[in-house]
Amino acid sequence: MHRPRSPFALLPLLLALGLPALPVLAQDVSVTIAPARDKFARSDEVLVRVTLQNTSATPQYLLKWHTPAGGVEAPLFEVLRDGQPVRYLGIKVKRAAPGPDDYLKLEPGTALSSTVELSSLYEMNVTGPYQLRYRTASGNLVAAAGMRPQPGALASSPVSIWIDGRLPRGAQPPAKQAAGGAALEFSKCSNPQQEQLAAAVDAGRAMTVDAHQYLAAGAGGAQYGARYGTWFGALDAGRAAIVNTNFTAIREAFETKPVKIDCGCNADYFAYVYPAQPYTIYVCKAFWNAPLTGTDSRGGTLLHEMSHFDVVAGTDDKVYGQQGASDLARTDPARAVRNADSHEYFGENSPPQQ
Repeated sequence: MHRPRSPFALLPLLLALGLPALPVLAQDVSVTIAPARDKFARSDEVLVRVTLQNTSATPQYLLKWHTPAGGVEAPLFEVLRDGQPVRYLGIKVKRAAPGPDDYLKLEPGTALSSTVELSSLYEMNVTGPYQLRYRTASGNLVAAAGMRPQPGALASSPVSIWIDGRLPRGAQPPAKQAAGGAALEFSKCSNPQQEQLAAAVDAGRAMTVDAHQYLAAGAGGAQYGARYGTWFGALDAGRAAIVNTNFTAIREAFETKPVKIDCGCNADYFAYVYPAQPYTIYVCKAFWNAPLTGTDSRGGTLLHEMSHFDVVAGTDDKVYGQQGASDLARTDPARAVRNADSHEYFGENSPPQQ
């Protein structure tokens, strides 16, 4: 007599084929999602509250990385825009086989709620209607008696929202045309962060253009004033040529190169780059507290980091801060013309000098 295969037996095959998973846990654990609002502006974080509830009379064990409890490290949501899937931008991790410590225990009748910001995980910077659904499955999603992993799936009902994004409806992400015409991409950046970064890139580019024009108008150093002397020291044709070459390259990078900004850094400093890996800039905590323009600004920080790339200006961090940079210009101008902060302060020109 033929016996029908159980949903659990079918699940690994469905997962391998990329087919929709069966919600085999619906009778024991329910999952619901609730967006913070129905409509989000371009400067809003897209916040969704996810609630997992044990509806059974026995404890349930769920694989932690298939829940948002410790942060989202897998494509746990199905996101559609105008009925079409949008790209997942978060990380995908290779892990060892799960052990007992990798499971989250839900006591009978208890619920676990987490708030997730989705626009840093999915392409949600295009205007339009979005349908959201929590949907995940795994061959070891649940643990039965003796902590034996078993297959399972979790799926919520879909909810609908509207997003007024930076890009018009029908646009093709992820590229955004900055003021200078260069493609700008983001990684791990929420919609409001993308909005601030687009403004910061434009500010950094404007500083670079202004600095470059100042240098070009100075006839190779013959007419440079206090602005140049404060940050690069006494006039010297060779050093002035280096600075001019550097700002020519920085301007070209802002205006023509595919810049990518990553918001995943949680360190206390402003930003960092890998000099041999243009043109990706990682922004950190201090960046978000900085003004758009002025001393140690967001725009200036991006100028500073752009100068570090080997294919741009190849600057180093000889000293930090305005006092250190001005002292370096006075005492060792040959090092000042290689110092990233010196280029930033020359570009920021705060307070203004001629």
